Amino acid sequence: MKPLLLLTCFLSLVTQTAFAQKRGQARIDSLLLDIETTKTDTHQAKVLIDLSFTYNSIDPDKGISYGHQGLTMAEKLNWKAGVVDAHRAIGVNHGFGKSEYSESLAAFSKSLATAVEIGDQADAAKALNNMGVVYWYLSDFPKAIEHYYKALQIHEKMGNKVEMANSLSNIGLVYNSQEDYPKALEYILKGNELDEELGNKTGIASNLGNIGQIYAAMDNLPKALEYDSSALALYTELGDKNGIARNLGNMGGIYAEQGLYTKSLDHYTHALAISKELGLQIGIATNLGAIGGTYLKVVKEKNPKALLTMFNGNKSSALAQAQVYTDSAIVISKEIGDIHSLIKLYERQSEIQSLSGNYPGALENYKLYAISKDSVFNMEKDKKLTEATMQYEFDKKEAKARAEQEQKDIRQRAIRYSTLAGLIGALIFAGVVYRQRIKIGQEKKISDAEKRRSDELLLNILPEEVAEELKTTGSAKAKAFTMVTVMLTDFKDFTTISEKISAELLVAEIHHCFSAFDRIIQKYKIEKIKTIGDAYLCASGLPVSNYSHATEIVRAALEMRDFMHRRKMEKEALGEMPFEIRIGIHTGPVVAGIVGVKKYAYDIWGDTVNLAARMEQNSEAGKINISENTYELVKDKFDCTYRGKIEAKHKGMVNMYFVEPEHIS
Repeated sequence: MKPLLLLTCFLSLVTQTAFAQKRGQARIDSLLLDIETTKTDTHQAKVLIDLSFTYNSIDPDKGISYGHQGLTMAEKLNWKAGVVDAHRAIGVNHGFGKSEYSESLAAFSKSLATAVEIGDQADAAKALNNMGVVYWYLSDFPKAIEHYYKALQIHEKMGNKVEMANSLSNIGLVYNSQEDYPKALEYILKGNELDEELGNKTGIASNLGNIGQIYAAMDNLPKALEYDSSALALYTELGDKNGIARNLGNMGGIYAEQGLYTKSLDHYTHALAISKELGLQIGIATNLGAIGGTYLKVVKEKNPKALLTMFNGNKSSALAQAQVYTDSAIVISKEIGDIHSLIKLYERQSEIQSLSGNYPGALENYKLYAISKDSVFNMEKDKKLTEATMQYEFDKKEAKARAEQEQKDIRQRAIRYSTLAGLIGALIFAGVVYRQRIKIGQEKKISDAEKRRSDELLLNILPEEVAEELKTTGSAKAKAFTMVTVMLTDFKDFTTISEKISAELLVAEIHHCFSAFDRIIQKYKIEKIKTIGDAYLCASGLPVSNYSHATEIVRAALEMRDFMHRRKMEKEALGEMPFEIRIGIHTGPVVAGIVGVKKYAYDIWGDTVNLAARMEQNSEAGKINISENTYELVKDKFDCTYRGKIEAKHKGMVNMYFVEPEHIS
């Protein structure tokens, strides 16, 4: 079970004393009534800003609208404190309501700038903290820590120990995200010292639970259990059911690791009951999945004592329980869109069904696992593209804002100087404008460099022709190609090998092989489409059509096979388990285009892709299996051996050929 950490930085995101007692729709109804009866413009602006904050978790679009209304009114009144809060409310809705991080950072930056202008240190720290959270969401941990440190320095100057404790704990959690556990403990313990000095039991309970999970990550289970138990006792004293459920689940995970399965299930079941009572869907899904995983552990336990004690030695009964709970967790995880949990759940369900003898079900769930895993990989890849574009756009907006502000300052100075000294003021103004033009030119060069980096990243995601069309028109049309050659590869006995080596070695080996494949296909101008688990899909003859697509892809396949053969000998010489490749190739029509609206991915569709997959499935280790269509195009270039008609799933009997190692020409 993944440990649940309480991210204390979220507690100060949108907290406003104006609506501390009421939340949600009740608060909205109260504010809407208030805005109808209010008599002063300042109070009306304040209510609009409060509405903006309140709508963050309900309807962020409305929240943004109310935020802009409040901002307009505050600017009209020259009410700077209102401008600070309005920008922050807009940023909260964009960032934490809609995941629009560029807009969020821009709004928080304006809030920070105005707070600094009026000398409001408390609001400046809030904006810095909010920006730290955004960078945390973006996994930009150095920038997250940078902003938390700045907030911490302000709190230290103000002597605000409550916020100092929060900032220290937040910094510790960022280090935890980077798996720097000693640093994480150092800062969370510092924050906890302040919370203890202040008697802040909620903060102490949060810190103790987080420290417990850091020790669990360090495999110090007794220490982890000690801290989690202390946190649980404190949450129970406070009556904080959310905290109770979180720590019960964390303790359940520790007991499972210790082989104390009955205790583990008791804690998970209790946590599940509280999560259901509170309507916490993520807590329900997490604990259901954890219970299913614990039953699976009981079955796989080398010492069958637990199975005997809990199920009278009935393995089928334990597997049935594991499947029921895992199924339930999958259903809820789908509903809430928790794809990271789904990856683990599909993999576990595949293992459960395999142990139960349901091999078709095991295969189906393994496919879902591979698809989900590949989806996350593409999401991370798209996220990097989004971050690069976002940073470029953000920097451009910042440069423009600075230039506009400086131009305003220039105009104001010019007016003052002209009043006092006429010609001298005009000359100074001209000199400043000249320097400003030089500065803008320099900023434009920086902006152009950022744009080039963004373009390079885009070309790493999409074919050049498609990327250019996307940049020029804002969209890219799907295209039909009448003749394309598609290649699909995978590794024989991948699942078996993956169970016998560490995750780090597995990922490193796949990366090594796929990087070599990338270099090979780049030489032959073949388009990489995607990877799905251990499968590698590419196509020749698109997005620019050519007549040599089949020949080029077979040459690439031969190089891949040779590379894998050399790699196998290297691994065997080291006494390590090697991968063996299977390759399938088919030629035919496809449709190609961009998938998605916000997160782009170039993909291909059509029966040709399915037939290439059948060629791969019916290939053998170290062999290149091609269809009759491909054979007709390459038979004069390569030696091929006819295999006869072979049954292909859902395709009937299909002629297949092996490409032999030696070239004819």
